[in-house]
Amino acid sequence: MEDNCKSIKEALTSTCQEVLGFKKHHHKEWIKERENKETAIKNNQTLAEKVQAQAQYIEANKQVEKSIRANKHTYVEDLATTAEKVASGGNMKQTI
Repeated sequence: MEDNCKSIKEALTSTCQEVLGFKKHHHKEWIKERENKETAIKNNQTLAEKVQAQAQYIEANKQVEKSIRANKHTYVEDLATTAEKVASGGNMKQTI
């Protein structure tokens, strides 16, 4: 019985992986920009180039952190708005 369940599970899993594929996580482009600047710091040979690349990385990192905070704020605001709509509508069974 267990062998039968295992074989069914494996068949379903392999079929789903072939048809649907794995879930891909896409980073925002501003995160990629920060990673590229960090790589530039590591690849530069002279001290002057490293200092310049590090200054660019610091600026890019500030922008990324700012964007992350803004995205988090809008997400929480949208979540709160949805919760208020559900609460005012009287339909407490609706999931948020």
